[in-house]
Amino acid sequence: MNATKTTTQLLVLGGGPGGYPAAFLAADLGLEVTLVDAKPNPGGICLFEGCIPSKTLLHVAKLIHEAAQAEKMGVTFGPPSVDLDKLRYFKNGVVGKLTGGLGVLKSKRKVNFVRGRGIIQSPHTVEVDLQEGGKQLIEFEHLIIATGSSPTRLPFLDHSSPHIWDSTNALELREVPRRLLIIGGGYIGMEMGTVYAALGSEVTVVEALGSIIAAADPDLVAPVADRARHIFHELRVDTKVVEVVQQADGLHVRLLGLDIENPQRVYDKILVCVGRQPNSKNIGLENTSVQVDARGFIVTDHQRRTAEPHIFAIGDVTGEPMLAHKATYEGRVAAEVLAGKPSAYDPKCIPAVVFTDPELAWVGITETEALNRNIPFKIAAFPWSAAGRATSLDRNDGLTKMIVDPNDEVILGIGIVGVGAGELIAEGALAIEMGCTVTDLKMTVHAHPTLSETVMESAEVYHGHSAHYMPRKR
Repeated sequence: MNATKTTTQLLVLGGGPGGYPAAFLAADLGLEVTLVDAKPNPGGICLFEGCIPSKTLLHVAKLIHEAAQAEKMGVTFGPPSVDLDKLRYFKNGVVGKLTGGLGVLKSKRKVNFVRGRGIIQSPHTVEVDLQEGGKQLIEFEHLIIATGSSPTRLPFLDHSSPHIWDSTNALELREVPRRLLIIGGGYIGMEMGTVYAALGSEVTVVEALGSIIAAADPDLVAPVADRARHIFHELRVDTKVVEVVQQADGLHVRLLGLDIENPQRVYDKILVCVGRQPNSKNIGLENTSVQVDARGFIVTDHQRRTAEPHIFAIGDVTGEPMLAHKATYEGRVAAEVLAGKPSAYDPKCIPAVVFTDPELAWVGITETEALNRNIPFKIAAFPWSAAGRATSLDRNDGLTKMIVDPNDEVILGIGIVGVGAGELIAEGALAIEMGCTVTDLKMTVHAHPTLSETVMESAEVYHGHSAHYMPRKR
């Protein structure tokens, strides 16, 4: 079948949180834009199968946990009754509302949306296998590659089995298994464990490293681990899955680790959350001069330009951190460069959030990173056991922590664990981006009683005085 041929000034390959903002901004800046993605509307994995549905389900988990916790306050709701079909319908409705809105916005911006899978045929052409059948050959002046990433698979598992899940399968919410094993204690594994434990699964999380959420500082991870041990059936670090055998009564798993009394376990489902890999293979990069590194990430410069000067790349396919908001920032940079504006990728920091209970967030340099890089620093931390608002919520399991340059008192990093940490970390990101000192935050009046006060209180601790907390001398 001959492919139909079209031309465009800018082709964006991938409609996720990097691709569609790049396409929309480029259109706003006057470029003729074509956006190619297999989904029915812009949004990508993040909106359809990742960030948004997972946070919707995590909100439900939070409600369940808060209802149980309210019993301590004299309010009893009784055991929750979860209507899985209704919950799935609500989750799908959230996704539909957001992606449908993006569909309207791309039409209003006159972005040409082509639904299908695009393969680069030459430095100036992409062939799209159209969703409705047939092919379309698109010639372009410029290309932005925003193909994202996919869950990493384990070679010893049969990933075609309906009993072996990745995060996409887990978010379909087809069932709540009685016994769920999650391989990987990173942010996806811990978030999905939180969801399924709240819905009634007996959740076991195993992590090969010595800590869950290894990118964050141990003192910030500790409250998350403590809470997980309370709501999960089991949380094990320094533990690997070495064998999985499907039998009539379930998946027979053999674990390898320290102090495992019974290494043989049986589960109904296994959820694999051991990371993600870039979608740089099988997209036709070999037909261009675009370079990839040893891990498969596309190599770009500070403007997100590849070795092929008219081809740009953004988002997960270009490397860590593999976060939606980083992709969006890169998409804006690429669009502005293509429109002739002086733009470059130069953020001082990229915040990270794990939406567990409690939430965990950090931005800038962590204490562990400062130690490993021999960066001079001082720590100021304010425990939420001394925070009035946290106490009123009966959620004192929090900590706000600053990493400060001892020479000029500039804030190098901020970490927060506790209720709403994902919202609170924005102040830390702004402080680092603006080059604030710890005195700046101490002198900024924060509303009382709020959780955001803990940022101000942490800054006061640095200066040796807090009205509500007397830190131990280091």
